[in-house]
Amino acid sequence: MSSDWIPAFAGTTPTITALATPAGRGGISIIRLSGTLVPDIMRSILGRELQPRQATHLSFLAADGGTIDEGIAIYFAAPNSFTGEDVLELQGHGSPVIVDMLLQRLLELGAVLARPGEFSERAFLNGRMDLAQAEAVADLIDASSRQAARSAMRSLQGEFSREVHALNEKIVHLRMYIEAAIDFTDEEIDFLADEKIVRQAQVIQNDLATIQQKAKQGSLMREGITAVIVGEPNVGKSSLLNALSGKDLAIVTDIPGTTRDVLRDYISIDGMPLHIIDTAGLRESEDVVEQEGIRRAQAEMARADLIMYVVDRHCDSHVILRHAFHAEGTPAENIIYLQNKIDLSNEAPSIKIEEGKTSISLSAKTGVGLDLLKQHIKQKMGFHGETDGIYLARRRHLDALARAEQHVTDALAQLNNKRAGELAAEDLRQAHLVLCDITGEFTADDLLGKIFSSFCIGK
Repeated sequence: MSSDWIPAFAGTTPTITALATPAGRGGISIIRLSGTLVPDIMRSILGRELQPRQATHLSFLAADGGTIDEGIAIYFAAPNSFTGEDVLELQGHGSPVIVDMLLQRLLELGAVLARPGEFSERAFLNGRMDLAQAEAVADLIDASSRQAARSAMRSLQGEFSREVHALNEKIVHLRMYIEAAIDFTDEEIDFLADEKIVRQAQVIQNDLATIQQKAKQGSLMREGITAVIVGEPNVGKSSLLNALSGKDLAIVTDIPGTTRDVLRDYISIDGMPLHIIDTAGLRESEDVVEQEGIRRAQAEMARADLIMYVVDRHCDSHVILRHAFHAEGTPAENIIYLQNKIDLSNEAPSIKIEEGKTSISLSAKTGVGLDLLKQHIKQKMGFHGETDGIYLARRRHLDALARAEQHVTDALAQLNNKRAGELAAEDLRQAHLVLCDITGEFTADDLLGKIFSSFCIGK
């Protein structure tokens, strides 16, 4: 945890302020203010008190009584505000100079500049939203597609949290039942042998699997995958980048070694983000610059989720084997071999999967076969493209769900194999705590600092 991150509940909570709209010149700028000093600051900068939730047009005053700007002011009284504290919004003209003057005046009146995500952090700490909902605020702002925006809104509205809470209630109920059964060890009836307990544990296991599937879809929709285009010079790597991106990003020539650095672009395949990276051609070279490009290509291959290995369809077989050698050490399921330039022989696009190796024939120049490639990428990553019931999820959510599933599986094993009720109850307790991490019911301060520091300032 960084030393400058202090929870809002620690000691005296300062009144914070920040620009809530993007920095720069624009028609309107919005400055937010949240904290106990809001009523006093409101009277100083507006010259009067405001009725809650009523938009009022007036002047924003300087220390000498002069006018800094004029616009709309809205006061939200605690606890009925975004942060749960008194909140004031000043909507003025979008001049960087005016914004700076207003912020400086607010600082003179006792406010401090907000840290990234501090408004959302206070909303969480004051019980206005749970941690998963707070994260959804940032995800909604960063949404790169309509599907991602809809899924982030589901999380913001609490759909993800409600499913986690419902699952936790089942876990707590089962744990209580097991612990009660342990108390009756002197009875002749073996309550732990009750099939009802095992069935309930299996229901929880199935519910976890369902939530995990939705979360995985949401994680793919939020983070996407990184795909690297590699291959020898002049096989059509740059043409493939241009075709997938729909832009003229890379220079395409017949001269080998044209691409010497890493080129990147970002596209969406039915809502799944795809980060595409084009790399220098892999070959032996005495050129220092080209050698560095090849080194960078190999580094990108090591980090990639997927490698698109491009070969010239009309190369001799021994050349294609040489391509395969370049990818040695990479799991076969992470490589798609693309046999390019089928337009030269008027071949039809095709896909072939043998022994875990995928080969797709296409033409990057004409675009024939690109749909096959896109569909295969979605299928390989387990992305369905359906957004109904999907909510955006983060890697920490997936990790928590996986750990909870393992604890429930362990609890089932204790019940089925050993009748060890105490150990089963402990596994269920651990599953409960892990799921509470998702919503923030039991969360370490260092995790909160890491999460909210990634938010934009003013949110």
